[in-house]
Amino acid sequence: MKDDKQSLIYAAAMLHSLITGLSYLFSKMGLNLSNPWDLLAYRFTASFLAILIPVLLKWIRLDLSKEKIKNILPLAIFYPLSFFTFQIFGLQYMTSSESGILLAMTPVFTLILASYLLKEETTLLQKMSIILSVLGVIYIILNKGSAVGFTNMKGIVLLLLSALSFSGYSIVARKLTRNFSVTEMSCIMIIISFLCFNTMSVTNHLLNGTLSRFFAPLKDYRFIISALYLGVLSSLVTSLLTNYILSRIEASKMCVFTNLSTIISITAGVVFLNEKIYCYHIIGSICIILGVIGTNCLGKRNKSCRCKD
Repeated sequence: MKDDKQSLIYAAAMLHSLITGLSYLFSKMGLNLSNPWDLLAYRFTASFLAILIPVLLKWIRLDLSKEKIKNILPLAIFYPLSFFTFQIFGLQYMTSSESGILLAMTPVFTLILASYLLKEETTLLQKMSIILSVLGVIYIILNKGSAVGFTNMKGIVLLLLSALSFSGYSIVARKLTRNFSVTEMSCIMIIISFLCFNTMSVTNHLLNGTLSRFFAPLKDYRFIISALYLGVLSSLVTSLLTNYILSRIEASKMCVFTNLSTIISITAGVVFLNEKIYCYHIIGSICIILGVIGTNCLGKRNKSCRCKD
């Protein structure tokens, strides 16, 4: 029974990586047809509508008390609010190669924060495994042929803040899953993000006198597909998966799985963009996978934290 539960946890982590890896394709599609604030607004509008249906049908019971919102607000500030805001604006100033390298630092930030704030013990082999996984991501990106020159400090700072935001979210979520259900946390996070991003988008249009353009992207079916994927799968579903995973395993372990999305991105490029796979793709992928296995198998045995179902 224990092995079945562990398999379910890691299957959830793999699904999370799959959705995240493909999300870059849809983000590029959305940004080509809209601006960052509008894309974020529609993304979380789709998320909000997706959770509104089961709530109205009473499949999900949601208690929006002030106390719960107050406790979960710090979580939502880290992710989705800060993480996606820093990420989408950072991508405007940097190449995808530079972005990938910086965001690959997320597991390192999480390991450090988890060690000091959550007192999660990690062995030397686990630390080495995380470094191996990060090096695998960097190796792939450096060999993709695009020049990596950190010339834009604004983009660097934004993407580092994005990585740090997800690490902070992982730490806060690890604590909150002891007192809140996965569904409860995810729903409240989505509602807060829906209100904030739509407010920012509308305010931005009002200040620039372009409110009529808020609905313009809806004329293109590609934007609608992008918003639905990013909102329902890459925001709502990944939020549920992340909160579930963090309620069962350490934050440092979960965060290493984010590097698997690099492999998914390469695969998506091959399938949708007819890109070729080279030796460095295989070598880097092996490093990433070994890093994930090492982080999850080479630690001290301890009991997983549990949350309410």
